[in-house]
Amino acid sequence: MEYQNIVFLTGAGISAPSGLQTFRGENGLWYNRNPEDVATLKAFEDNPLFVLRFYNRLRKEMLQAEPNAAHLAIAELEKKLADSRQGCVNILTQNIDTLHEKANSSRVFHIHGSIASARCTKCNCVWHNERSILLMTPCPACQSVGTVRPDIVFFKEPLQYQGLTEHFLKNADLFIAVGTSGKIAPASHFAAEAKAHGAKTMAFNLEEPENKQDFDEVILGPAEQTLPQFIKELLSN
Repeated sequence: MEYQNIVFLTGAGISAPSGLQTFRGENGLWYNRNPEDVATLKAFEDNPLFVLRFYNRLRKEMLQAEPNAAHLAIAELEKKLADSRQGCVNILTQNIDTLHEKANSSRVFHIHGSIASARCTKCNCVWHNERSILLMTPCPACQSVGTVRPDIVFFKEPLQYQGLTEHFLKNADLFIAVGTSGKIAPASHFAAEAKAHGAKTMAFNLEEPENKQDFDEVILGPAEQTLPQFIKELLSN
């Protein structure tokens, strides 16, 4: 294996073939909807019932979805490298779904949070949660009610795992972005940062990403087809 430290950045495009809507674009979750109404701390404080209902519906949809060939290929690569002790795969995902986990990937870092977690705004306790969050759902740590929200990174909130993300990008020898538009900072800068530290950079996308200049190779086409083929060839070397 030529590479020992492989970092994936995955976006909505990897989950779309599993039937999940992207957030942006025509027919996306934000299409004809103001994100400020459901994806800010102010929205949660002003109208928590509306925000909770939105994410409760989304949680149900996301937890019913199944991983596709792209998720499974990444998980296979992670397992093969771990079993052979030849390298490591880390997955930085912008997605709040759990499809990487369902594919049996273990090193998954949800930089935008996870739909399967909840957080208390009072004591900042975070816990695994696949049930609907209600106004009277208590925090298991401090027992407060009315303070429990999805563990989702709202607009203007910092990304999760910032320290680990920086570490992974500095040490990567192969950086692969899958299903990302390259429009949204700071994730749109990850490829450039990894490349500056010596990593080969690749993108698998339906169309050229906005930050295409940061990639050594851009592979166009459905990721559920192109990525498994690439990983198969990578493992055969």
